[in-house]
Amino acid sequence: MSDLTSILNQSIGKVALGDVLAAIVTLLLCLVVIRAVLKLTRKLLSRSRLDDRVQKYLASGIKLVLYVIAAIIVISSLGIDMTSLVALLSVASLGVTLAAEDVLANVAGGLVILSAHPFTIGDYIEASGTAGTVEEITLNYTKLVTPDGHLVMLPNKSLADSQMTNYTALGRRRVTQVITASYDAPTEAVKAACYQALERTEKVLADPAPAVYLTNYGESSIEYTIYCWAAAADFLSVKFALGENLRPAFAEHGVEMTYDHLNVHIVENKG
Repeated sequence: MSDLTSILNQSIGKVALGDVLAAIVTLLLCLVVIRAVLKLTRKLLSRSRLDDRVQKYLASGIKLVLYVIAAIIVISSLGIDMTSLVALLSVASLGVTLAAEDVLANVAGGLVILSAHPFTIGDYIEASGTAGTVEEITLNYTKLVTPDGHLVMLPNKSLADSQMTNYTALGRRRVTQVITASYDAPTEAVKAACYQALERTEKVLADPAPAVYLTNYGESSIEYTIYCWAAAADFLSVKFALGENLRPAFAEHGVEMTYDHLNVHIVENKG
C-alpha cells in the first residue's frame, strides 16, 4: 500500500501522478456525460418543429460549450488554478463579442428566420427595398435573385428587424390592371370588353371571381380597374397576357382606348 502511495505521489513536472490519473478518470467521465447529454439533446430537437439547420447549429453550440466545461473541470482536477484563465477567457470573449457584434446579430437573425419560417427557398419576397426569389438562407445572409437576374445578399439582421412582404406564401396573387376608356364608350361595353379579355387569358383563377370596376373619372377619360387572381408562379404571365388581350377586345366592342392629349382651340380675333 505504501508503495502505491509513493508511486501516486511521484510528480510529473509539478503535477502529482495521482492527480494525472484522477484527471484521466474525470475526462472519461466527462466524455460519457457529454455523449449522453448530446444524445438527449438531439432526441429533443428532433421532436421539435425547428428547422433542420437550426437543430444542427444548436447541437454544435451545446457540444462546444460542454467540451469547454469539461476542459475546465479536467484542468482544475490537476490542481491548476483556473481563476486567471477563466478571467482571461471572459475578457477575450467580451472582446470578440464586441468586435463581431454585427456578425452575431446576423446569426441571431438567421436563427429567427430559420425557426419562424417567414419565408422559404423559392418564395418571392420584398424587404429593405429589394424584391426577389429566395435562393439560399444561411446564418449570416439570405440570397435573393431579382427578376432582372441580380444576386442580392441581404443581412439577416435587417430582414429580422424590418417589414418583409412574402408574395407567394399564400399560393396565389391578385393581378390588378388599370385601363382607361373614352367618355363616349358606354360603361357596359367597356366592362364587357374587359371580361372578354379575362376569358381569353389563360391561368386566371375562377375563385375568387374576376371583377371590373369603374374607379375614376379623369380629365379626358374614365378609369376602370380589373381584378383577377392567379397562382403565385403564374402572376407575371397572367398580368402580361391580360394586357395584350385587352386591346383586341376593346376593338371588337368598339371601345376607344384613350391617352393623355391636349386640345388647342384657336379663336380668331376679329377686332
